[in-house]
Amino acid sequence: MSKIIESITDIVSLYDVFILDQWGVMHDGYKGYDHAINSVEKLIKENKKLIIISNSSKRKTSSISRLKSLGFDKNHFIEVMTSGEMIWQEIFTSIDNYGNNIKNCFHIYNSSKEDGLEFRNGLEKFNFVSKINDANFILACTPFEKTAPIDYIPILKDAVDMNLVMFCANPDFVTIEKNNDKNIYCMGTIADLYDHMGGQVVILGKPSKEIYEESCKKIEDFNKSKIVAIGDSLDHDILGANNFNIDSVLISTGIHKDLFVKWILIFFCQIIYIFWWPIRNRHS
Repeated sequence: MSKIIESITDIVSLYDVFILDQWGVMHDGYKGYDHAINSVEKLIKENKKLIIISNSSKRKTSSISRLKSLGFDKNHFIEVMTSGEMIWQEIFTSIDNYGNNIKNCFHIYNSSKEDGLEFRNGLEKFNFVSKINDANFILACTPFEKTAPIDYIPILKDAVDMNLVMFCANPDFVTIEKNNDKNIYCMGTIADLYDHMGGQVVILGKPSKEIYEESCKKIEDFNKSKIVAIGDSLDHDILGANNFNIDSVLISTGIHKDLFVKWILIFFCQIIYIFWWPIRNRHS
């Protein structure tokens, strides 16, 4: 069953644990939303347990360290987990599960950003190569600078021919960006393209249930009926919560905001039609 709620207050008494998405829910990448900061403070006062699950390609320590600058207290969250952390751990501990002597990595990341190479810290046992034909696997973190999804077709075609596995550190298809009216594509779009071309993709972030299982390990008296996830993506937050068999809340101001505007317009058009049609008939 689904229903429309006005604020977090409407459901605060129904759950003990609140799983929050980051981008588009808590902040815009630069500043925390005032309503999100206030909601977190309210939940803490109500003795609720808070968890952040993000499809960020960054390590969890990076996300935790940024919380203060975004207006949040890191001590309010019993766990912060990112899809990037899940992928880093998988590569570091379980790479042998994907083949023998997998050492050469083709790393897709935005080199214009200062933290682009931080993901490699601790992965020194791998060789990072610049040509796809020299690689044993792909690590997909963030799109190359000034590229569109179609630009990856030649790379992905070679990767399919070589049967390379792609580890996708950010499964989101798109994200929102401050001062930009259009959604920006993420590596999830490229991973989905690779999957449809026949490539093997490893995703451990949302909507996979693995990231929820990992994030909830610190919960005592674990009860899924008392856990709710809040996010802005149908494809990741809502589907992920469904895969984990917990309730979810879709906010209307995130990546699907244009859909909500269209639904509202359609609703009002229907109302106008309902009232206008009888009036027109009376005068015809």
